[in-house]
Amino acid sequence: MRDHACLIVYGPDKRGVVAAVTGLLARHECNIVSLDQYTDNPDGGDYFQRVVFTRPHLTAALPELESELASTLKPFDMEFKLTDQSVPKRMAILASTSDHCLLDLLWRHRRGELPVTVPMVVSNHDVTADDVRTFGIPFFHVPSQHGPDKSQSEAEILKLLAGNVDFVVLARYMQILSNDFIEKVGVPVINIHHSFLPAFIGAGPYKKAKERGVKLVGATSHYVTEELDEGPIIEQDVVRVTHADTAVDLARRGAYVEREVLSRAVTWHAQDRVIRKGNHTIVF
Repeated sequence: MRDHACLIVYGPDKRGVVAAVTGLLARHECNIVSLDQYTDNPDGGDYFQRVVFTRPHLTAALPELESELASTLKPFDMEFKLTDQSVPKRMAILASTSDHCLLDLLWRHRRGELPVTVPMVVSNHDVTADDVRTFGIPFFHVPSQHGPDKSQSEAEILKLLAGNVDFVVLARYMQILSNDFIEKVGVPVINIHHSFLPAFIGAGPYKKAKERGVKLVGATSHYVTEELDEGPIIEQDVVRVTHADTAVDLARRGAYVEREVLSRAVTWHAQDRVIRKGNHTIVF
């Protein structure tokens, strides 16, 4: 993605936004590769746009582009974000003992399928340490404290993350993050949940699903907020099951869906395809 940039524009839907953006890019000798747009209501709603464009010597041109975008979009009350797509986002992974999501992300990263770098994996258990290190990724073991107060372990994790990451992924990290941690981490945090939220929350979800005789098992990836499992949803999927599937079968098939859903959510976030509006998302 050398010399490729991504421009996200969002704000109140007003006439002329598309012309202003595309005209500016044309004046700066940019070639638009893709353009996606959405309005939730053309009569007084909000407008969202994602433009990927290329320009020779992009890095040198970005400061001037950003400055002109700010002045051009100000009359429209629009916000924007401009990113160099040749610079991969830094993704830290928090994990526990379940390794299926963790190792899947590392495998996809090694194959070049995820546009990210992985500066570290942090886990409250050391059982995956050897597996992680075979990928050449630094592994840090930060045990969780017993009881509801996790402030000491969270403080240690925050020290590791500070200034080193652009977003964090909870790859079945089986700890509830405190509001203080979410506020201080300062970057988006993406979680994978083993259901269509909020069904079968808590321990033993697939055992509960079996007892209920479910016909679908699924997974949900969402941004973490102060409200547990209530953050903006990025991606969801399901797989059909039958009465003949055991709880172990459900867990196995559910793990497959979790891997797929989380990898898509990570990819879309890393490609700047997700725009958050309140508690929901627009995904281009």
